[in-house]
Amino acid sequence: MSSYDYIIIGGGTAGCPLAATLSQNYSVLVLERGGSPYGNPNISNLAAFGAALSDTSVTSPAQRFISEDGVINSRARVLGGGSCLNAGFYTRASPNYVRDAGWDGKAVNESYKWVEKVVAFEPQMKQWQTAVRDGLLEIGVLPNNGFTYDHIYGTKVGGTIFDKDGRRHTAADLLQYANPNGITVLLHSTVYRIMFRIKDGSKPRAHGVIFKDESGRKHKAYLNHGSKNEIIVSAGALGSPQLLMLSGIGPAQHLKDHNISLVFDQPLVGQGMSDNPMNAIFVPSPLPVEVSLIQVVGITANGTYIEAASGENFAGSSSRDYGMFSPKIGQLSTVPPKQRTPEAMAKAIDLMNSLDQAAFRGGFILEKIMGPISTGHLQLQNRDPNENPSVTFNYFKHPRDLERCIEGIGTIAKIIESKAFSSFKYENMPVSLLMNLTASSPVNLLPRHTNSSVSAEQFCRDTVMTIWHYHGGCQVGRVVDRDYKVLGVDSLRVVDGSTFNFCPGTNPQATVMMLGRYVGVKILKERLGAAPDETM
Repeated sequence: MSSYDYIIIGGGTAGCPLAATLSQNYSVLVLERGGSPYGNPNISNLAAFGAALSDTSVTSPAQRFISEDGVINSRARVLGGGSCLNAGFYTRASPNYVRDAGWDGKAVNESYKWVEKVVAFEPQMKQWQTAVRDGLLEIGVLPNNGFTYDHIYGTKVGGTIFDKDGRRHTAADLLQYANPNGITVLLHSTVYRIMFRIKDGSKPRAHGVIFKDESGRKHKAYLNHGSKNEIIVSAGALGSPQLLMLSGIGPAQHLKDHNISLVFDQPLVGQGMSDNPMNAIFVPSPLPVEVSLIQVVGITANGTYIEAASGENFAGSSSRDYGMFSPKIGQLSTVPPKQRTPEAMAKAIDLMNSLDQAAFRGGFILEKIMGPISTGHLQLQNRDPNENPSVTFNYFKHPRDLERCIEGIGTIAKIIESKAFSSFKYENMPVSLLMNLTASSPVNLLPRHTNSSVSAEQFCRDTVMTIWHYHGGCQVGRVVDRDYKVLGVDSLRVVDGSTFNFCPGTNPQATVMMLGRYVGVKILKERLGAAPDETM
């Protein structure tokens, strides 16, 4: 048993900057269910991208889940969260997004800069990414905004959390800002529930947590006395709504079905779940291409974002792979979502392993839609926090999402046919053939010549994948207020991507890290009456 001023559940992309900030003046306990990212080459090395995501063991830093839509997905289980697993792209939210969220623009910019000092870098652009950028400009995705972290219409080179040596810098690195005397980080510590004090007539007050360590021993941690001390849930878009429900905050009937004592009937916990659909076209290249993850983005006026990843050998020299688009990590776009069975996955991996090396030379140009407008929901499957909840995203349920995907595929087609990109495509392969190729087999350099042309609408539905930008479940204005305090109870906040109504910017990690810092600074200001020192 121990007690702290703040208990943060989840040492992820938001939890680490939040903990580092609060530790300057208060005692903070971080409970992280995963292990450390340090010393794991599958996390640190750009060339090993995908290795962590393809590890489905119980000790993996990635925990696979399959949405009810049939799209295979992943959630983080490691200190540093999703920033340890992702493709590294670093880009801010738009000024409109900041305004709509009710955030203070100056404090937001200061928080982004605090994050960027430690984790953000300018990528080294090589030939293939340059051709994609020049193709975007040639087809009119203008202006050329050069290298910038800002979200601006046109084409830009964004930041990356990989340094010039290809080494990843994660949200866990932001703990270097922490006051070592004010912070305790426990790894392999899974929270089973939040404890509440319930007195007649007043709101339930969060006052402690029950968690288990690596060997399954049960522990309790409590808040120190004082009404300003808080428990803050930063367990991600799946973990945060799941933990609220396990702790008795959620739809009354659903909790009753799972024999969970009701603390507060909140039917909106787990609602508003969204995942931005991603669709991609593989373009085999007659020339060698560099190994690259996301570096360039085209921010179009119609609400689609165009990005790209390339590499003759995405996963280093030891194995043939398609990196971000590998069936090993669940990115199987060759059969429609509901048909992505373990058998289909195994078959795709076998096929991929049998391909000639030349079939891996090339890259994917992808489009991801903004928003999205389509939403779904999350429910418990059982009371075990180690198990995934059931989640439905309802990809393309709203017709505008589908229209945006179709427009995005059209934009990709124009890039592939552009002069700027011509060196990296075979002349005898029109876009219609490339779409069939992408939709019909683990990508093969010499496809069976076929006249059947798949419509863009069918292509969007059948080849939809995730880009891991799912969010919602504890949204602002529904489950938490604008200060991220959980409605209906005291001394409890949620600070992470589960609070988002829409995905920020083209890729969310920069904003999730910023939010941890931003809320931490706001809490300190309220308690101390002054802003913390920027170097903290």
